[in-house]
Amino acid sequence: MITVFTDAAASGDPGPAACGIIIKEGSSFTEHSFYLGEYSNHDAEFLAVEKALELCKEKYFGDIISIRSDSKTVVEALDQGYTKNKSFQSYLYSIKVLEESFPMVFYKWIPEKQNKQADLLAKKKLHQPKKPKN
Repeated sequence: MITVFTDAAASGDPGPAACGIIIKEGSSFTEHSFYLGEYSNHDAEFLAVEKALELCKEKYFGDIISIRSDSKTVVEALDQGYTKNKSFQSYLYSIKVLEESFPMVFYKWIPEKQNKQADLLAKKKLHQPKKPKN
């Protein structure tokens, strides 16, 4: 089983957002962070899960995936496969499509103190200077 920790950080609502992802396979792990653009924190939390599943699809296609997040909103929506919030429905759909690459995907809510490394990655990426686009 592959264990994945995700977190997001946003500066404003909406505002610049980034995510941090840690993928653990046995005793080894990889760290990833992405600048996401302008999003609310909840949107960024959904995007963190989406990015994590995209990464897992590349390297761990067909494995069982356990995703840990400190966002109750995200974990509850993904566990139930439903959200009343129309702005989250497209994320839910995209994530459900990605889930088809794996025999099982589990979601577990964890307290923030158990997600410090993913949080640190997200905040570090959020505060990195942005390179100008040519």
